[in-house]
Amino acid sequence: MEVTYLLSEIETVARKLLEKSGSKTLLFYGEMGAGKTTLIKALLKALGAVDTGSSPTFSLVNVYETENGTVNHFDFYRINDESEAWDMGFEEYLESGNWNFIEWPQKIQNFIEEGDQKVEILILENDLRKLKFC
Repeated sequence: MEVTYLLSEIETVARKLLEKSGSKTLLFYGEMGAGKTTLIKALLKALGAVDTGSSPTFSLVNVYETENGTVNHFDFYRINDESEAWDMGFEEYLESGNWNFIEWPQKIQNFIEEGDQKVEILILENDLRKLKFC
């Protein structure tokens, strides 16, 4: 599925993404500034989170409680090796049954499973994005 959207339409896109997702583990691909964190904030809001916080770039994971369960938001941009994810107990998060939103999943290739939902965000113009969802 592909959706082209303006940033002002992101909440609608987030709800559609949650409806269509075949997995509670979503992998977010896109260049720096593409809007991965912005989309994740909209997803958190759609799930009923009170705090939609910020990117966990320095802590690697932020955990949010929502009306629809716990959400683990990971940002692996700064890791140098998959062993850093292993050391933080990443596998336990994946096995928790909670929502897992993962930015920069290409840094943890060996943890990615067949059924994980891939989400790619492409910048078309300043406030126009294309979301590829497979």
